[in-house]
Amino acid sequence: MTREYIERRNEGYYVAGTRVSLESVVRQFREGASPESILQRFPALDSLANVYGAIAFSLDNPEVVDEYLAQQQKMWESLARNAEAPPQGFLHRVEPRQPSR
Repeated sequence: MTREYIERRNEGYYVAGTRVSLESVVRQFREGASPESILQRFPALDSLANVYGAIAFSLDNPEVVDEYLAQQQKMWESLARNAEAPPQGFLHRVEPRQPSR
């Protein structure tokens, strides 16, 4: 029996049966994180098999994954460019207050 570890949903790639994006796993792995630490960071992955499945998919399909990551980067950059700045004084109101000395 063969299991699919990655599924395509809403124009994105996800670890099958989870809400964890392939991008999250691949970026962590490429930054040197071990599969065990990736599972700790994303407990919704549920098993090391899912982590290794995502890594194997990325290694077997480097062109697909690199194109997907580039598209994701463009999307985040577009969102950042088009985002409105927070209202004046907002950050002051939400930043933790420093204790008086």
